[in-house]
Amino acid sequence: MHDIWMREAVALAHEAEAAGEVPVGAVLVVAGEIVGRGRNSAIGLNDPTAHAEILALRAAAAALGNYRLERATVYATLEPCAMCAGALVAARVERLVFGARDLRFGGVRSKFRIADSELLNHRVEIVEGVLAVECVELLQQFFERQRRARRPAMEARSTVENQP
Repeated sequence: MHDIWMREAVALAHEAEAAGEVPVGAVLVVAGEIVGRGRNSAIGLNDPTAHAEILALRAAAAALGNYRLERATVYATLEPCAMCAGALVAARVERLVFGARDLRFGGVRSKFRIADSELLNHRVEIVEGVLAVECVELLQQFFERQRRARRPAMEARSTVENQP
């Protein structure tokens, strides 16, 4: 069942990529229905908090008329960062399902364990690795294209700097 909802998040990640954003998508599901969707939009919105999970939480809270999302499951293509993990706890989300670990910034498993920390007043159930290969490949391909696009500019700059 998790695969169905994660595919929706992957579709949003593709939308983020098409918009020039890091390809991360998230959906929030309550009672078998998507009530919130988000895709990374920090660049387009000039908003450092416009991560996929935050936007999905905002949309769901508005749709349900409640900032507490106690029976919700969030599906995210990438392990949430510390900010997003904290937001999941604050919203009282029941479950988080994510695809790929974020080894540099992960706030749920890789760097921190915010979402299910015993130090906080709420713990989110964590399911990881759903469609992980697809989620990892999407990110790897995106960043490889980014690196290739920067190479010619860096080479041109190097040539100009080495002129007598």
